[in-house]
Amino acid sequence: MIKTILIIILSVSFFGILFFILVRNALKRKLDILVEEEKKRKSDNFD
Repeated sequence: MIKTILIIILSVSFFGILFFILVRNALKRKLDILVEEEKKRKSDNFD
């Protein structure tokens, strides 16, 4: 019984961490793209 509970907890934790890393990387990539677009937009306004 305890073995089954531990397996469930570990698998849920593993997939939760994996999902967190994937979402964090996707958001970071999107944020970098938005920052680059904003930099281009500001530099275009000064020209």
